[in-house]
Amino acid sequence: MRQRRARWVSSLAVLAGVAAFGQPALAKQAEGPVEITSLSGAFLAARVAEADNDLDNAITYYKQALAFDPGDAALQQSLMLSLIAQGRFQESLPYADKLKEVPDVERFSRLALAVETFRKKDYSKAEYWLKLSLEADLDKLISGVMTGWAKQGAGHSAEALAYVDKLDGPEWFDLFKSYHRGLIADVAGLKDKADEAYAATVANTAAGGAAPETWLRCAQAYASFLARNGDKDKALSILDQADAFAPGKPETVALREQIAKGEKPSPLVSDPAGGASEILLDLATALSRGGGEPFVRLYLEYALALKPDSDAALVQLAGVAEQMKDSEKAIDLYRRIPAASPLKEISELQLGLNLADLGHNDEAITHLKALVEAHPDDMRAYLALGGVYSSKEDFRAAADLYDKAVERLKDPAKANWNIFYQRGIAYERLKEWPKAEPNFRKALELFPDQPQVLNYLGYSLVDRDSNLKEALEMIQRAADLRPSDGYIIDSLGWAYYKLGRYDDAVREMERAVSLKPEDPVLNDHLGDVYWRVGRKLEATFQWSHARDMKPDPELLQQVQQKLLSGLPPLEPATAQELQKPKPAAPKG
Repeated sequence: MRQRRARWVSSLAVLAGVAAFGQPALAKQAEGPVEITSLSGAFLAARVAEADNDLDNAITYYKQALAFDPGDAALQQSLMLSLIAQGRFQESLPYADKLKEVPDVERFSRLALAVETFRKKDYSKAEYWLKLSLEADLDKLISGVMTGWAKQGAGHSAEALAYVDKLDGPEWFDLFKSYHRGLIADVAGLKDKADEAYAATVANTAAGGAAPETWLRCAQAYASFLARNGDKDKALSILDQADAFAPGKPETVALREQIAKGEKPSPLVSDPAGGASEILLDLATALSRGGGEPFVRLYLEYALALKPDSDAALVQLAGVAEQMKDSEKAIDLYRRIPAASPLKEISELQLGLNLADLGHNDEAITHLKALVEAHPDDMRAYLALGGVYSSKEDFRAAADLYDKAVERLKDPAKANWNIFYQRGIAYERLKEWPKAEPNFRKALELFPDQPQVLNYLGYSLVDRDSNLKEALEMIQRAADLRPSDGYIIDSLGWAYYKLGRYDDAVREMERAVSLKPEDPVLNDHLGDVYWRVGRKLEATFQWSHARDMKPDPELLQQVQQKLLSGLPPLEPATAQELQKPKPAAPKG
């Protein structure tokens, strides 16, 4: 069964990968920097290292290039941005100072200088650095909200609130403006204004759909505010709204426990530097959902420069590192999460998965076993450890682990579907189908329209020539739910193939390969269906293509045999045909 290694812990919103300022992320080079003897050589070496996401070497090469031409503003800009993106903020400041009057880069250079003045509590100087000659909407919102926080830092609370309120921009500004008005008023002790602004933000659930993390942080900030001011019941009701909006968020769960005990939680933001960090975090998180990836890592690093122990920024940055396949960086960031953070446990789970990605399987297993023992009712820990076992193809250990997880589930809920699904996969891979099938069906009982389960169970039934009509209906339903998933479309094509509906199989297999052209299994399947419809030259091409993709040894042997002798003739009983089911009615 075709399974691709995936993150087994779903509660983190992992960011899209950010190669250095728009460059594609490639594998890191193992070699360290070498001495370059020309400007062009140093520049090209820097760009190659940058494209490989090897920012430390890129920084070294940019510095070598600048030794040949110290006044080159473009080199200074690339070096400054690389330093910030790599978390070497202090080193970036001299270059930011040199570029402070260059319009095309001041959105980053002057922002870096503003961050530094916030750290020094020099708020009037911060306001000066936040005046930009060129401002897009994003820059306007960042500089405007940070200016409001600078005014608050200088003791001008009313002016700060008015400044943020008057920021003119598109409608999407409103959520961020009202949230930060609430934070500023909260820090200033203006309780009525804070209550009003927080309530308005939480009421704006439509905008929250576009920036859910910001909406949730406002709900948490509001609940904290209410609890600190003696309104425990309303605080808990706000958290009920947050839980309905995004169930099971660790921060919400931890805050609820604290408030329910009668404790007064700390404010989410307690000073101007924290407020400036918050707007950068808010926008970085929103950008990660809307196609602004080149800015995400930079803004998160600015946020961390202002608040080095920000668990939210650290987790987001670790997610960026994971997307860029930089597991070492991700591990370093996860290890920085404070022990008291609600995100610590989930960070430890992700840390274990990253150890496995580095090939440190024994260390990963030891790490994740300790988490399972420490939190025996946390299904995420079982899924993380089971994922490592599965990546090693130790399906017996995975099945035994999931058996223990199921024993802990006294009343399985919809959220537990994945435990049964993964247990089903483990038993299927162990060729223990009588144990596998009930787990897949239990997963569907808990989550009837889960496309992965529909696809896996349907494909398994097809492969076993069992319940073919039901299997086809399952796969068609999965394909309706995930029409752009090449693996599910391949399953649909393979089901048609097994049923002898070769024209339908060709159509779906061609679509699957167009969605996943790099997969040898899908190309092999397309070759098979071409052969059955008499397109033998095209079949040979697809099999050759699959062979050249370096498939696993078992598939390679099968493909090589087909290239030698094709497929065997069909026996009459093999070509099964069922009445084609009607397509599922579209959901309204």
